Amino acid sequence: MSDQSVSAPPLAADPATGRPAGPAQAAVLLLASCLSVLGAVLLAPVLPRIQDAFAGTPGVATLTPTVLTVPALVIGLTASITGRIVDRLGRKRLLVGALVVYAFVGTAPLWLSSLPLIVAGRVLVGLTEAAIMTCCTTLLADYFQGPRRERYFGLQTVCTTVAATVFFAVGGLLGSWGWRTPFWLYAVSLPLAFAAARVVWQPPQRTREKLPPLPWRGLLVPVAVTLAGGLVFYVLIVELSYVLDGIGVTSTATIGLVSAVGSLATAVAAALFPRVSRLGPAGTIPAAFVLCGLGILGLALAPSVPVVVLGAVVTGLGNGLMLPALLTWALGELTFAQRGRGTGIWTSALFIGQFAGPLLVLALTGAAGGLSPALLAVGGAALALAVVVRIVRPVRGTGARS
Repeated sequence: MSDQSVSAPPLAADPATGRPAGPAQAAVLLLASCLSVLGAVLLAPVLPRIQDAFAGTPGVATLTPTVLTVPALVIGLTASITGRIVDRLGRKRLLVGALVVYAFVGTAPLWLSSLPLIVAGRVLVGLTEAAIMTCCTTLLADYFQGPRRERYFGLQTVCTTVAATVFFAVGGLLGSWGWRTPFWLYAVSLPLAFAAARVVWQPPQRTREKLPPLPWRGLLVPVAVTLAGGLVFYVLIVELSYVLDGIGVTSTATIGLVSAVGSLATAVAAALFPRVSRLGPAGTIPAAFVLCGLGILGLALAPSVPVVVLGAVVTGLGNGLMLPALLTWALGELTFAQRGRGTGIWTSALFIGQFAGPLLVLALTGAAGGLSPALLAVGGAALALAVVVRIVRPVRGTGARS
């Protein structure tokens, strides 16, 4: 690989002070990125309790996992639109505003009295998460180039998965005081909004009457693989509590602890991503799908808690490699004026996959007669996809342009 210290452009600088982007900006963006994980995993340990609380609601078996996954659907449907807004109007104002609104819509289930209203409130959570995720990822790509960008993409996954580890455990503990209690944590976005207003700066925008077109030929395959990756990624988050429930584990604290172990494995793999990124997406992405596939197969066949933990760890390792590898591949050749839309499209694909994952598992469960054969099918599909991606041999995706 050529010496990127010679060819890589300099770090982006604050137009008001001339100071280059650094740890302060990265820290705020990485912490704000954790909010989408908060929305995804915090409620996983209490899903069975929510279903019990609204047992008389028609369609409760479908609506209950939707409480967890509908924000992902909204992100998937709107992130590409958000990306266009980001490229056209700028990053910072949208980020700060979305962080403020997130706190109010996130805590709404504390006083909502019906499951359909809670699902509707989660739609609004998804809208704010789409803006936050697109802005944070785009700004990281704006501020940093080359190996620094890869490092921060890996750290983004590390931070989100460490946060998920904490949120799984905290969600399980708070859930023991009532299924509504975990929703209080959504207020954490308010101090992040204040920090973003103080620390984050808007990169200089070039005046354009028309945005340049996206390189669809190089973007479609990474986006398609990301769609499948989102489906596989969410299986551990959503289905683990049901796997444990199926072998007799009903304590939300225990479910949260096991979920946290799997999430910690995701953080470890993401932390190692900068070391293995030299293999390129052609190596890291198939490895991620192999690990996920083997782990999900383990969850499908697990007869006891230790085997469930092992399956969760292996799946978590695959998840930790998957996201930074897919993101590096998708954004590697995009320019500044394309990056917001590219990030939005990638985020849409990821979260549409995450929303569809539990619904697909539910459909497979009904068709196959149980959760175990459904997970066997998903695990086998992940292994097959690893072979397909290896045959496609994606480009490295590290030669990003400024």
